[in-house]
Amino acid sequence: MGGDAFVDYYELLQVSTTANEDTIHRVFRHLAKKYHPDAPDHGNAETFNLLVEGHRTLTNVEARAAYDAKYQQYWDRSWKLASEASDAQGLVDDVGIRERLLSLFYVQRRRSMRNPGMGEMDLARLVGMPPEHVEFHLWYLREKGWIMRLESGLFAITAEGVDQVERHRLRVTPERLIETRVPQADPAADKPAGSRKAAG
Repeated sequence: MGGDAFVDYYELLQVSTTANEDTIHRVFRHLAKKYHPDAPDHGNAETFNLLVEGHRTLTNVEARAAYDAKYQQYWDRSWKLASEASDAQGLVDDVGIRERLLSLFYVQRRRSMRNPGMGEMDLARLVGMPPEHVEFHLWYLREKGWIMRLESGLFAITAEGVDQVERHRLRVTPERLIETRVPQADPAADKPAGSRKAAG
């Protein structure tokens, strides 16, 4: 990682930007144990060193205040263009956005039951809209009982949310975050006319 590269310590530590010191300590201990260079399965010296640096920064009042200023500037720059594009669009497909968010939560829960949470910044990047625009949709999904806030401050899908996704058969793919299930093709349609008649 380049020396000038910005590191999102909140995302790295899997905590909310409003997480208190106790939460940060608790999550750090778990992740540090997991990524310690001597750990048999997930040991990673680079990740471990970043975790230590992030923990040191976010648990020091002055260091965190300075970091938060840079953090805000970083995301202001990142989302300036997205904000302008969103404002120009006028009407937004709110239902579609919420479906995309819920599908992302579904996939994250299936992928990692131990770490099912996702943060606002992460979600905003994935759906391509400013973080402040995502807050409304997260509020709605929480009110419906489809997602919940974890102790870490991140959000994760609930059992009711899983039912909602499966009821509407939503799907997340790398190319398109959400799309409806593709209808199954008729096997007979690909056979020559003679073959179909013989089969009958």
